Amino acid sequence: MRVFTKKTLREFWKQTDYQDAEQPLKAWHDEADHADWKTPHDIKAQYANASILKNNKVVFNIHGNKYRLAVEIDYTYSHCYVLFVGTHAQYDKVDIDSL
Repeated sequence: MRVFTKKTLREFWKQTDYQDAEQPLKAWHDEADHADWKTPHDIKAQYANASILKNNKVVFNIHGNKYRLAVEIDYTYSHCYVLFVGTHAQYDKVDIDSL
């Protein structure tokens, strides 16, 4: 998978309150970057707690479920687009379907 963009992840973990997210997000990025996800089932095989949403969107629990990472997957081209990263409270205020 080619992940777009790591910059979004970096901007999140550089914030004072979320520096503990750096290593978990780097680990997720590395795993996703080397993944060969062809279907949502491939993601669930690697991340059992990932939530598969409609329109090829997936939500990952990060750092022991402290943070949420929402992405959109283009399985045909092996692209993964970061849509959102934040706390559960922040996630609850976002309409992932509209991203």
